[in-house]
Amino acid sequence: MYLFYRQEKSLFLLAISALLLTACGGGGGGEGGGNRPEPEVWLISTQFIVDGGPGKDGIPALQNPAFESATTISTVDPDDLVIALRSEGQVKVYPHDVMMYHEIINDGPDDAPFTMSYCPLTGSGVAWLGDLDHADPTFGVSGLLYNSNLLLYDRETGSHWSQMLQKSVRGPRIREIPTSVQLIETTFSTITAMYPDAIVMTRDTGWGRSYDDYPYGDYLTSQDLLFDVSQQNNSLPRKQLAIGIYNGENAKVYQLSGFGAQTQTIHDQFASQSIVVVGNTALNFAAIYDRELSDGTILSFTPIQGDLPNVMTDTEGNVWDVFGVAVSGPRAGTQLASTKSYTAMWFAWAAFFNQTEIYFSRS
Repeated sequence: MYLFYRQEKSLFLLAISALLLTACGGGGGGEGGGNRPEPEVWLISTQFIVDGGPGKDGIPALQNPAFESATTISTVDPDDLVIALRSEGQVKVYPHDVMMYHEIINDGPDDAPFTMSYCPLTGSGVAWLGDLDHADPTFGVSGLLYNSNLLLYDRETGSHWSQMLQKSVRGPRIREIPTSVQLIETTFSTITAMYPDAIVMTRDTGWGRSYDDYPYGDYLTSQDLLFDVSQQNNSLPRKQLAIGIYNGENAKVYQLSGFGAQTQTIHDQFASQSIVVVGNTALNFAAIYDRELSDGTILSFTPIQGDLPNVMTDTEGNVWDVFGVAVSGPRAGTQLASTKSYTAMWFAWAAFFNQTEIYFSRS
């Protein structure tokens, strides 16, 4: 399975090959390695599409997983990283350690399905709504990677979708862009401080996986990549996490390490959008919202300290939670428009977007 991995890493692969079989396309192939797909009509360069190893559905996506109350679950530690979203009024939490072995979760009620995906090699998590115009709105793991990032396939048409581009890049649905769902990535302790009534995806998946074991050895601490990427930029450490916003070939990122110990709001402009970035390094969260409301009002925000999940207020007297919902004030119930944004490792931002601006100075 790892015939294409570089010679000097062969011992490392032997040690973790069993684990890598079940995570992010497998990890087979070193920088410059991996089987490449046959030439087809792709929106992305096939030079940087590789077969990760396990093959199509070799990493099993989950369908409607089991959940447990955040107050009773015992398999998630306070410092564990999780991804959270709000579905039907309920905050649902997806631990990284389970996502790492399944990568795709098809969840939600029949009339409001969504797909959550997480790629361990790029540290990126996104979610989008299922298309009810299709009989089967679910997705699976294709076994292919582009720029070291997960390529999904939809089970209705077999089209391939780039996770970080959030777009179909090959097949009958090529160029289709799904409707994204707002996510919050943080630690379990932070999300439970915000939403103690949240429910958490359990390890009762029906698959025998070693969820306690990280399947990539020293990947997070090493500057090495397992696969070639189309372009590199050394302005930040490769594996440093940053929340970013993108449009076309351009992106702008804000390192999670740059917000500081107090919640900070940043008013910024990106691709004609007036945005607010809210984040807290100590609490390990960040989110990006559009500041312009449907009536044309552009709000100005100030951060709120010590009142989770409320993180900012505005000059009208509205209080906004971390999901961008006004919880009190004259606009109570209003939802700030989400943006094309998510958290990912710096090398992935640099690989996917030709111009990637960095907001904070290097840290």
